Amino acid sequence: MKRKMKLKLLHHHHRHRLIAAVVLASATGVLLLLLTHWDWMPPFLLITPNSSPLSSPPFSPVPNININWMTQTQNYSTAPSPCPSPSANFDADDDDDLDSTQSPTHTDTDTDTLVSHIQSFQPQAPLWPSPADQELLLAKRQVEAAPLVSYHPHLYAPLFRNLSIFKRSYQLMEKTLKVYIYQEGDKPIFHTPELKGIYASEGWFMKLLEANKQYTTNDPTRAHLFYLPYSSRRLEYALYVPGSHTILPLSNFVKGYVEMVSAKYPFWNRTRGADHFFVACHDWGPYTTKLHEELRKNTIKALCNADTSEGVFIQGKDVSLPETFIKFPKRPQRDVGGKPVSQRTILAFFAGQMHGRVRPILVQHWGNNRDPEMRIYAQLPKSISRKMSYSQHMKSSKYCICPMGYEVNSPRIVEAIYNGCVPVIIADHFVLPFNEVLNWQEFSVVVLERDIPKLKEILVGISQKQYMDLSMNVKRVQRHFLWHMKPEKYDLFHMLLHSIWFSRLNHIHNYTS
Repeated sequence: MKRKMKLKLLHHHHRHRLIAAVVLASATGVLLLLLTHWDWMPPFLLITPNSSPLSSPPFSPVPNININWMTQTQNYSTAPSPCPSPSANFDADDDDDLDSTQSPTHTDTDTDTLVSHIQSFQPQAPLWPSPADQELLLAKRQVEAAPLVSYHPHLYAPLFRNLSIFKRSYQLMEKTLKVYIYQEGDKPIFHTPELKGIYASEGWFMKLLEANKQYTTNDPTRAHLFYLPYSSRRLEYALYVPGSHTILPLSNFVKGYVEMVSAKYPFWNRTRGADHFFVACHDWGPYTTKLHEELRKNTIKALCNADTSEGVFIQGKDVSLPETFIKFPKRPQRDVGGKPVSQRTILAFFAGQMHGRVRPILVQHWGNNRDPEMRIYAQLPKSISRKMSYSQHMKSSKYCICPMGYEVNSPRIVEAIYNGCVPVIIADHFVLPFNEVLNWQEFSVVVLERDIPKLKEILVGISQKQYMDLSMNVKRVQRHFLWHMKPEKYDLFHMLLHSIWFSRLNHIHNYTS
C-alpha cells in the first residue's frame, strides 16, 4: 500500500514538473518570438536605455521585414542620446509648400496605434526566373553573413543601426547592381530633372542616375531594378489645373504610362512591378499611384511624403527620400556650415507659414516671444530678419524645430543638418529618411505632436554632454545628405540608391526551394 502511494505521489510530482516545463518552454517561445519580431512589441518594450525620460517615446521601430539581420542593431557603447523615431515638415520664409489643395486631414493617435501602422510586404513569385534574381539571392546570403565591423575610417559606427550590414550591402551594391532606365516618355515630364527648389531631390537623383555608367545598363535582361524616370513636380506643372482641387489627371497619366510599359515590355509583368521603382518628392507623389494597384502595392516608391497613416507608403518596402531645398544648382553645397557650439546662443528656432495641423499648435504654445529662449515665429518679422536672416538663425541655434506642414515631410530637417543645427522633428506617422540604416536618435530629437506643450522641458532636459554628442553627430552625418555634381561615396545619391537596392534585396526570395 505504501509502495503504491509512493509511486502515485512520484507520478504526480513528475506530472507537475512536466507541466511546469511545458509552461516555461511556451513562455520562452513567446519571448523569443517577440525579440525576433520586435517591431510588433508594445511601445513600452521598445524604449531603449538611450531614451531620455523627458523625451517622447519612440513609435516608429525598425520596419516589419523578412530578414532578421535588419533588426539586429549593433551596440557601440556610446554615450546616451535623447529620443529616437519619426520626422517632419518645413518651408523657408519665401519658399513653402504649394497650395491648399495638398492638405489631407490627419488624426492624432496614441503610440500604441502608431505601431500598428507598420505594414508587411510579401511579394508574389515572379512568373519566370532570371539570372538577375540569382545574383540578388547570392548577394542577400552574403549580406546575411556579413563580417562584424565596429570601425570604419569614413563611417561613424553609432550613426548606423548596423554598420556591418550596411558596409557589406553597400559593397555588394557597388559590385553587382544594374539599373535599366526606360527611355519611353516625352519631356518635360520624363527625363527632365528639376534641380532647384524644395522638390529638387527627385531631379538630382534622375540627373545623376541617367549620367551614371557604373550602375546602369542598356540590357534589361541584366537589370536588377527598373527605373520609371518621371518627375512628380513636372507632372504637376504639366497636368494640374489650378483651382480644380483634383489630381485625377495626374493619376490617370501615371496609370497610362505604366500600362504602356507593361504592354511593350515583359519585365513589369514578370514581377508585377516589384523590381521597378520611381522617385517622387512632390507631396502628391504617393497619391498619383492610387489608380494602378500593382504600382501602388508592389513598386518600390522613394517618396519624400513617407506617411504610414494613409495606406500608400509601405514601411519596410518603400523608401523615405530626404527633401532637400537647393537654392543654387551649380553649387548645391553653398549654404552648408554653421557656427561652433560656443556661439549658438539660441535654444530653439522655427519660422514658417501656418500650414497643416501642427504649426498653429506650436506657435500657440511658444510663439509671440512668450519665452526669449524659444524663437518661434509664424513668420520671421522683418524687424528681426533685417538684423538676422532665417539662415543665420539656423546657424546660431542649438535646436531647429521641424514641424510638419500639410504633409509629414519637409526640407527643414535636411536644412537643419546642413546648418549644423540639431533637428527637432514633430510629425507623427513620418518614416525618417534612410531609417532602415541610419540611427536617428544619435543626431536628432523626435517629439510627438501631443508633447508640444512640453517642448522646452524636453530640450532643457537634454544634458550638455548629450547635446554636444548630437551636435557632433549632425556634422558627421552631413555627408550622407549632400548632393554632388559628380557623386561621391556614401553621399545622398549613393544612400538613396542603396536604400532602393536594400529594399529589393530584402524582398527577393528563392521560390524554387
